[in-house]
Amino acid sequence: MHVLVLNCGSSTVKFKLFSLENDTLTPVDSGLKEVDRGYGDAIRTLVEELPATPDLVAHRVVHGGELYSKPVKIDAEVIRNLERLSTLAPLHNPPALEGIAAASDLNAPQYAAFDTSFHQGMPPEAFTYALPQDLARLHGLRRYGFHGHSHQYVSERYAELSGNAEALVITLHLGSGASAAAICAGRCIDTSMGTTPLEGLVMATRGGDIDPAVIFHLLRNGTSLDDCERLFWRESGLKGLGGTADMRELLARDDEASKLAIELFCYRIRKYIGAYMAVLGGLDALVFTGGIGENSPEIREKILAPLQGMGFAFDPARNLAGDKILSAENSAIDIRVIPTDEEFLIARLVWRQNHLENPDFA
Repeated sequence: MHVLVLNCGSSTVKFKLFSLENDTLTPVDSGLKEVDRGYGDAIRTLVEELPATPDLVAHRVVHGGELYSKPVKIDAEVIRNLERLSTLAPLHNPPALEGIAAASDLNAPQYAAFDTSFHQGMPPEAFTYALPQDLARLHGLRRYGFHGHSHQYVSERYAELSGNAEALVITLHLGSGASAAAICAGRCIDTSMGTTPLEGLVMATRGGDIDPAVIFHLLRNGTSLDDCERLFWRESGLKGLGGTADMRELLARDDEASKLAIELFCYRIRKYIGAYMAVLGGLDALVFTGGIGENSPEIREKILAPLQGMGFAFDPARNLAGDKILSAENSAIDIRVIPTDEEFLIARLVWRQNHLENPDFA
């Protein structure tokens, strides 16, 4: 039994193939294909190179709205719903839909697994916007949250490593997209992204939290709707502040714009840490993950150093050495780096859902 996980981006397809034996998932192949000649060509090429034929295909889909709290088998109705939700995730859902179409030739059941699913259990006070609720329900205006597979994976992994399944945990997924989540006993209580992946932390090309009146002002003063949308999705965040979306480039520079971009990135994260400690009523652990969270000791130190008066005692030597446990012996809060594995979680969720629906599937 083999499960193929596909993650279709704007210019690449990431994939990971798992074998399943005795209810144990084992990765057997992974990689990335450029989408130079379309998703169909990229997926056909990677499938031809796989060491085994997939029996199930799982697609990472960013936005499932309120419709999907678990993986769903893809059919015509699901595709129509994902097309409708594409306006809320214009950078993410359309490539996933192209990948679904391209993988239809594999003659294997296809499932969609949603970044939003893990956050569906948030309480109403966390997901509701203070808008007229008839209008909000009509347009689906609420906070959904994203990076759910990553937040779920690292919070479950923390429970395994620490032996504390009831822990109060803040998870920080820091990469080109960035988000925070407040998790109590494995349940998401709050998260930083909203109706779309624009809200919350500073990101590579997205600025995160902003006064919505800024948009009104731009529109009234000659900025077109398309230009405004491009500004907030593709030209803001680190790129807007420092001229590049690459945190490594910013850290290598010594100019004021780069310094401001880095400081603002870390400052916004600290604000969310403080807010989520209040939401949770305490904190047992802080977990870093994602490309920046896992690989940048400089950013981790800039986030942690000002928090030491709040119980975050970290060990600079461990941090620089790339250790997975960063907290000092006297730290009131466990500080860790846990590499994420969204593909593993997606494969597990999809296999279990398929097994529930088709117990004799082999």
